[in-house]
Amino acid sequence: MARTASLSGFPEWLPQERVVEQHVLDTLRRVFELHGFGSIETRAVETVGQLLRKGEIDKEVYGLSRLQDDDDSAAKSDPNALALHFDLTVPFARYVVENAGYLAFPFRRYQMQKVWRGERPQEGRAREFTQADIDVVGDGELPFRYDVEIVLVIAEALSALPIPEFRLRVNNRKLSEGFYRGIGLEDTAGVLRSIDKLEKIGAEKVAELLRTELGATQEQAEAALKLATIQTTDTSFVEQVRALGVEHPLLEEGLTELEQVVAAASSRAPGKVVADLSIARGLDYYTGTVVETVLVGHEQLGSICSGGRYESLASKGSKTFPGVGLSIGVTRLVSRILSQEFATASRSVPTAVLVTLNDEDSWSAAQDVAAQLRARGISTEVAAKADKFGKQIKFADRRGIPFVWFTDAEGAHQVKDIRSGEQVAADPAVWTPAEEDLRPQVIARVAAEV
Repeated sequence: MARTASLSGFPEWLPQERVVEQHVLDTLRRVFELHGFGSIETRAVETVGQLLRKGEIDKEVYGLSRLQDDDDSAAKSDPNALALHFDLTVPFARYVVENAGYLAFPFRRYQMQKVWRGERPQEGRAREFTQADIDVVGDGELPFRYDVEIVLVIAEALSALPIPEFRLRVNNRKLSEGFYRGIGLEDTAGVLRSIDKLEKIGAEKVAELLRTELGATQEQAEAALKLATIQTTDTSFVEQVRALGVEHPLLEEGLTELEQVVAAASSRAPGKVVADLSIARGLDYYTGTVVETVLVGHEQLGSICSGGRYESLASKGSKTFPGVGLSIGVTRLVSRILSQEFATASRSVPTAVLVTLNDEDSWSAAQDVAAQLRARGISTEVAAKADKFGKQIKFADRRGIPFVWFTDAEGAHQVKDIRSGEQVAADPAVWTPAEEDLRPQVIARVAAEV
């Protein structure tokens, strides 16, 4: 794990740890692109008005201002003031609206960027962190089948990472809202916000919130909590919900949609997806499928991947661009991979070969050797000084470079594997190290495909 940072909440990985982070990003990129998602990047700042259109997280947003601005308090209430984005979904919605005329719908994108959030720093919660998002957005409508696809893509992507078992916990806001209305609770957003606190404060306190803040009766609070206890790995949740005796058209619609997701996942990603009717997601813009993901045995870390369906987050006048997407907390995931040593890098530098110097006049010839190796994709450094060979080898060892190259006065070449001590004749025009030595490798210590 990286040393303690001088500024908490802004993690900086050491080179060998950065290799692991890059492996995670490269793996996600590969899987996303295999499924046809193209890459975009949005600006780091949005207007305050844009960021706070949906949800209530203004306390976590970092405002942006010049040091010499006279009236800081005015900027806080100005919807045109600038602030750093706290997620990638809201900026993406703005991006879609502004570029709709240039995009082919349904538009599939992935995005890997830094975001900023004013949280209390701890493992899994940073103030500056990287997210990796995928979304599909439609023009006016978006078939529900994309909700199913997004869940399957994320299950495949996470399965390719060096992490322990995980569970995608899936619910549907229509199911929950329809149930609440069916028992007479009309402030469904308020109920969802209370249920979203279930794991943090417990059932008794949630019931108290429902009664005191939303005016629920004891029976209504108990019914809402009974729904939240339903959790299945198959579609049997449907009958369990119906057994509660509540009826509402929106409830039926949500049941049907969630059943499709769980049925597909049971077949294509068995054991990875769970119907969990306690999942609510606090942000108001979610309208259907909602997802949170935990590492089994590491639930205290929080969700490593979350998101869902939104209908009107991206809109222009009467025109809407409904979408569905999920966001992986890359920094949160990498911090746990490193702290628990789920994976390590074989070395901290890309360099595979150090070309030594016989004397100070051999630098140019050494660069010629290095150029031949680099031309074939072999990362190579040239020693800076013509120290004794033992010292040059120690430098390579300290850097984590596995091979050292020697050229004698007659122009004969040899390469030494300093790990095994084996030294053989070699031709810079054709010699290549073993595939696993060509670049740093990420070595998994958990049962995962790497």
